[in-house]
Amino acid sequence: MAKGYWIAQMDVTDQDGYDAYRKAVALPLSKYGGRFLVRGGALNVVEGDLPKRAVVIEFGDYETALACYNSPEYQAAKALRESASVGMLSIVEGYDG
Repeated sequence: MAKGYWIAQMDVTDQDGYDAYRKAVALPLSKYGGRFLVRGGALNVVEGDLPKRAVVIEFGDYETALACYNSPEYQAAKALRESASVGMLSIVEGYDG
């Protein structure tokens, strides 16, 4: 079964608010088995214009990645993120070639 991933590109507009989001998101990620593969490290955009912060979170499968996003715990954390950053978040199914 293919894994599921959250792929996010964000620009943080309020660091204190984003820090609160980072604390709040720990609960749903732990509950649904999310594991950070990329978490805001060095980023060199070589094509296009993307936000400055990249995050990739791996889940056991696509359905679990969706369930985590739609969970009440994540939706509460998301409200903190929305007021502290701008960007995009996609949920994708991994390749299980």
